[in-house]
Amino acid sequence: MRIMALDYGDKTIGVALSDALKITAQGKEVIRRTSWKEDFQRLDELIKDEEVERIVVGLPRNMNGTYGPRAEETLKFVEKLKNRLSIPIETWDERLSTAEAERTLIKGDISRQKRKQVIDKLAAVIILQGYLERYYR
Repeated sequence: MRIMALDYGDKTIGVALSDALKITAQGKEVIRRTSWKEDFQRLDELIKDEEVERIVVGLPRNMNGTYGPRAEETLKFVEKLKNRLSIPIETWDERLSTAEAERTLIKGDISRQKRKQVIDKLAAVIILQGYLERYYR
């Protein structure tokens, strides 16, 4: 059984999965958002195919810990997931995960175009790795 992390955004959802031992996080894919129905269909497929037992959704808090508009949208998404799925779903403070992902990609000399394609997946990896280190080490 695996843990899935999601980096939820307006246009994409970055997806990462743990290994079966819950030691490492690997990027799985970036879902290009089209409609709630299609977004949830793809997530349902991944949950089934990858034997996901828990979902962690990155919650973008402000630097002072408050919730802004992006966090409010993410919480609505989490509620929709909870109403649809029977597995545990929780949020994880993801402050600066996208900035960290961007720095990592720049350091790796990845082109701007390529960074756009993978940044959300890498942000999901960073979210999941933090979660795994907190609860499974």
